Amino acid sequence: MELWFMGTSAGMPIAERNVSSIVLSLTRTKGSLWMFDCGEGTQHQLLRTPLKLSRLTKLFITHLHGDHLFGLPGLLSSRSSLGGTASLDVYGPPGLREFLDAALRLSDTHLNYPFQVHELEAEGAVLDEDGYTVECALLDHRIACFGYRIAEKPRSGSLRVDVLTAAGVPPGPAYGKLKAGEDLRLEDGSVIRAADVLCDPIPGRVVAVMGDTRPCEGALRLAQGADVLVYEATFGADLAEKAEQYGHSTTLQAAETAKAANISRLLITHFSSRYGPDQLAELETQARGVFPQTDAAMELQAYPIPSPSFRTNLA
Repeated sequence: MELWFMGTSAGMPIAERNVSSIVLSLTRTKGSLWMFDCGEGTQHQLLRTPLKLSRLTKLFITHLHGDHLFGLPGLLSSRSSLGGTASLDVYGPPGLREFLDAALRLSDTHLNYPFQVHELEAEGAVLDEDGYTVECALLDHRIACFGYRIAEKPRSGSLRVDVLTAAGVPPGPAYGKLKAGEDLRLEDGSVIRAADVLCDPIPGRVVAVMGDTRPCEGALRLAQGADVLVYEATFGADLAEKAEQYGHSTTLQAAETAKAANISRLLITHFSSRYGPDQLAELETQARGVFPQTDAAMELQAYPIPSPSFRTNLA
């Protein structure tokens, strides 16, 4: 599982940064891609990565401000032109369907794949499939805006091979059945219960992706205990009043949310165009003063999210 940032700039692009879009590359779905927001120029950014647009299966829009949305019609059209035929689901606030219907109709764009828009009317479960769940919550911005929590379902633990060897069970199909949670009946009539030879389940990873927001209860709830939190830090600590006025957060507010939610890693993004590349280190330093495990997200760079079992082995 990896996170890629296609754009980290707020409001409008600058020479060094594009506007908002994030891609989550999944491992349990044969490399499927899920995208969060699609600002103008997102498809151009994808061309600069090893990620393939044809693998995009889910697209989540946080809100309908242009810097999170204007790249969507072009990206959908290119996916069709590139021969994409797999179905695509798009999730987002009310109004998203109207925007896409108008853009595709007026531009006479025809998509060669099944396409469905799911408008989110309330907080709660968004989907449950392919080994993952997604839930959403309302954030505190100037217009309706959602954050998303993506949770990987737990995997079954490893088999206690020493116990099976002592019981005379050779490696093979029997191991597969036990791994799948099926009890095994031996030739002598005795039964080996899967629960007795499986180690504890391996917890799934959790990624929380916020849209534009002031600090709020919805963001804190979605972020709770996450392995990675992606949170906006539009302004530095000295511009708290401006952040409040425009419905955004500062570096310190992002870090305070991360600390309160007891997460493992914070990736800050959505930086105001007033900050050039040489100033991002200072924004990162501000956040690290509250939450040391903070990084200012860099575009077109992979951020791996190791599984709990891998982290344990490293320890």
